[in-house]
Amino acid sequence: MTIQLPDSSGVLRAYEPRQEPLAVTSGTPFTSRTVFSAAHVVADPFADTSPDSAAAVDWDATLAFRRHLWSHGLGVAEAMDTAQRGMGLDWAGAAELIRRSAAEAKAVGGRIACGVGTDQLTGPASLADVQAAYEEQLALVEASGAQAILMASRALAAVAKGPEDYLEVYGHLLRQATEPVVLHWLGPMFDPALEGYWGSSDLDAATDTFLEVIAAHPDKVDGIKVSLLEAQREIDIRRRLPQGVRCYTGDDFNYPELIAGDDQGFSHALLGIFDPLGPLAAEAVRVLDTGNTAGFRELLDPTVELSRHLFQTPTRFYKTGVVFLAWLAGHQSHFTMVGGLQSARSLPHFARAYELADGLGLFPDPKLAEERMKNLLALYGVTQ
Repeated sequence: MTIQLPDSSGVLRAYEPRQEPLAVTSGTPFTSRTVFSAAHVVADPFADTSPDSAAAVDWDATLAFRRHLWSHGLGVAEAMDTAQRGMGLDWAGAAELIRRSAAEAKAVGGRIACGVGTDQLTGPASLADVQAAYEEQLALVEASGAQAILMASRALAAVAKGPEDYLEVYGHLLRQATEPVVLHWLGPMFDPALEGYWGSSDLDAATDTFLEVIAAHPDKVDGIKVSLLEAQREIDIRRRLPQGVRCYTGDDFNYPELIAGDDQGFSHALLGIFDPLGPLAAEAVRVLDTGNTAGFRELLDPTVELSRHLFQTPTRFYKTGVVFLAWLAGHQSHFTMVGGLQSARSLPHFARAYELADGLGLFPDPKLAEERMKNLLALYGVTQ
């Protein structure tokens, strides 16, 4: 049994789908690493909306996916970039998502951390406006009982005149935070509006400012999430962190080596790619928990080709592939996204994502995934 898939040149070729999924164990807690999966939101496919409308979310399906991640022992990083924050999900939707997911985490005993940003600001803003927006969101996340992740702010990037403005805003927020937070450095490949974050487009200078913020408030920083897609830079930053401050890799290109670490340390994980990889990633971390680094790499290294495919430029559209795979895997009944973002990738891109994910055994029901892939192909005029 084969399926005809278009390659990057539009030529159809036969692919033979896998018959059995990868066998994985269920979720005993991890002991060697702290691991979060950023999680996508499921759109309401019956909502009468346009790309300009406020997001219409299927809350039942969205929370069910978080229970899936928790069941495998993963923490959930909520209302982050993967949830289309600022790309279909506005602050009102994110606030509701945080409240609902935090309550669900409490009910099932799942670990959760939530994004704190400034996306309620819709026009030109002052530094005081940025600070107030951050404060509002931080208060909501802390009131929900979730850990806070201080995300990079488009508004701050637009208004800041130099490193001193970042030091002022982040210093104020860290002094105010009730519990230690995670600081998130999201590179411009994920969001072009964040170019020059920390006051400079020179990454060495930006790194110095980033580390200065942490060094001034080490007791208020649980860790940092670095999403720059440069493994050596993350390693260099990791080695310069104060004692007790964790590095959570956000590098969706180089995560196996960064999590495995070296004789000078390792990274924990907070990754968008762990949304589709959840059970397999959890299995790999449990192998690492036993001290078997080679076994961990044997499981996780083969997933990098899929991750690099999903996160290829324009990297910010990786969410489309993440939701596509969730549909094929049976975690949702449709391939519709908030903001109409299902249109952001091509049919050959989807075909390759299907092939790579199927080859890894990511689909609990390979036959269902094959049928859904054929349905999508038929919509594009590809007959089998």
